[in-house]
Amino acid sequence: MARNPHRPFHPDPAQMAVAPAVSGNSINGLGEMDRRQPRMVYWAPDPDDIPHGELQRWFYTVEPPDPAMATARIERRKLTAMEIPEVTGDPAERTPAAWTEELQRFVEQGLCERIGVAEMTPDWVYEGHEVRQSRIVIAGVQHDYEAIATAPEWTAGTEVVRQYGRASLVAKKIAAWLRLDGWPAEPVTGPMTGAVTMIPPAIACGFGELGKHGSVINPEFGSSFRLSAVLTDAPFEPTPARTFGIDDFCQSCRVCENACPPEAIAADKQTVRGQEKWYVDFDKCLPFFNQTYGCAICIAACPWSRPGVGLNLAAKLARRAERTGS
Repeated sequence: MARNPHRPFHPDPAQMAVAPAVSGNSINGLGEMDRRQPRMVYWAPDPDDIPHGELQRWFYTVEPPDPAMATARIERRKLTAMEIPEVTGDPAERTPAAWTEELQRFVEQGLCERIGVAEMTPDWVYEGHEVRQSRIVIAGVQHDYEAIATAPEWTAGTEVVRQYGRASLVAKKIAAWLRLDGWPAEPVTGPMTGAVTMIPPAIACGFGELGKHGSVINPEFGSSFRLSAVLTDAPFEPTPARTFGIDDFCQSCRVCENACPPEAIAADKQTVRGQEKWYVDFDKCLPFFNQTYGCAICIAACPWSRPGVGLNLAAKLARRAERTGS
């Protein structure tokens, strides 16, 4: 194993001085045996609403001396604030399959690289919030690999901000289309998504599987993409979940574990809110994340994220499963 150039990591004392007494792992439900709704631990629309709010504010004090980052942040704010039309006319009628097929035009137009739909469930709603819509549309925008591969340099952080801007735009465009077709729709843009968490519905609607590093892994893009969503009652046909053998692959792969500077990625699954799953230690991860303006090392290091590798891996795993009958 190659030496990790970012270890040992020592958090900035100024950052740790504003850390709350409560563990983010406790907020996330690590070790809890019963199912419950998630609680917001970070990226709250109002930092005063969460114990780690001062750390969230501290994140923005690490301002990279990079004009490209400043430009990307300004553009993302513009897109997030972009107004969309009110609901107009009677609701348009299509078959559920036709509604879902219509979404592909947003991919064809280059506004996103992947899109899917899931039936909404309370398990994805943060505690204390309510989502009444029956459908959640998930859009994925892919990172430029050469940019994200520079993590934890600021060039990678700039790329993350840029893609969050694209994700905001496509969510606004989808919501605007639905409203003009007579259906109420609410865009959900990251990283401050408000009421709903997006990784579980992304998995449910076919984006891929949860990886050891806590992000979705997709054969086409690896983990190198960002998400946005739209909440609506338009009767979309849900797109099915897909498995590619990624979960088994992560059992034996240690690339992201070894690449993580604060050693936040566990070798084995853990119980979180009654579910055994891959989990990243929040208290270890966050200080390095904050000090490097978003880190992204595990996303860049993941073998599935390398261009052209993921599809070959998926095909290899599928052939192995066919041979073994598993």
